[in-house]
Amino acid sequence: MSEEFEIRNKVNESGLVNFDLAQLVPKGARKGIDLKDFLFQEMILKEKDFREKVAAINTEDYTDTYIHIYNSADAIVPLWAYFVLTAKLTGVAKKIVFGNREDLEVILMHNAIQTYDFDDLIGKRVLVKGCSDKEIPENAYVELVEQLQPIVKSLMFGEACSNVPILKN
Repeated sequence: MSEEFEIRNKVNESGLVNFDLAQLVPKGARKGIDLKDFLFQEMILKEKDFREKVAAINTEDYTDTYIHIYNSADAIVPLWAYFVLTAKLTGVAKKIVFGNREDLEVILMHNAIQTYDFDDLIGKRVLVKGCSDKEIPENAYVELVEQLQPIVKSLMFGEACSNVPILKN
């Protein structure tokens, strides 16, 4: 085949580095614990009953999971209750947070971005993948830009064939 008809991959030749935030999503089961299940008639926290229910938790069910604790009941729960429940699961679960599933994902991605080593992207032209098979919290993209802006040559969002320039250094 002559050079004038040679098929070339211009994306590969461009020096563009693709970065997929989905690679940072921590692997592992996510489980929610609703405090209403620990309340008397889903309304009142009775300390003795609460402590008994927490003590009865099978911690094996939560081994290496990511847990979010929430309260779907219209009841006031004292802060110490969260302490007791968290103390029961600390050392068993990978991470425990207060909030809904989305809150958990935001915190997990925050931790992943803050601890990721971006050194291999220093001075590079970086394209952050726009589509993912995993749900990525919007805040993760915000934090990613904060991490990449000072170190990359340029930053783009989308796909190689159709991207949005974000910044050039």
